[in-house]
Amino acid sequence: MELRDLLDALNAGESILGDSPLHAVMLQSSQNAMRITGELNSGYHEPARVRELLSELTGRPVDETVTVFPPFTADFGKNIAFGRRIFINAGCTFQDQGGVTIGDDSLIGHNVVIATLNHDLAPNRRGDMHPRPVVIGRNVWVGSNATILPGVTIGDDAVIGAASVVTKDVPAGSIAVGSPARVVRSVTE
Repeated sequence: MELRDLLDALNAGESILGDSPLHAVMLQSSQNAMRITGELNSGYHEPARVRELLSELTGRPVDETVTVFPPFTADFGKNIAFGRRIFINAGCTFQDQGGVTIGDDSLIGHNVVIATLNHDLAPNRRGDMHPRPVVIGRNVWVGSNATILPGVTIGDDAVIGAASVVTKDVPAGSIAVGSPARVVRSVTE
């Protein structure tokens, strides 16, 4: 099994069994992500160097308009897709095995957590993982300390309030706050 096999399985939404060869590839990939983020977070780097390290982490080019303030942590790295003109503030953590996509012009506040895996509920299968992608649309603002859970899509132009826990999709142009996050109004009201 190789990384491509794992990515294919994750992106197809297949469960990764805790004792499987795919799980072993996931652990190996996580070691690589820890190495790269360890370097990223080890001290000051010019913005171009931060993007170089993010490109190494994700395995794809990161646009020169993307700005990330370390520390930044991803425990896999290979399933993150950044758009253009994105700003990610310090302290964010991405669990990206299930896939994290961030659209153009989005702002991600301090200490945001994005999770894309759930463990199995059955005690004897707790090591099994179930991936579900997180998709953040264009021009979204996610407030500091928010948590976005697996399978959530946040529509274009939406705002997520600080410290919210987003458990379900947020429509475009909406403001969602709280735990669990609930839509409270439109951004145009």
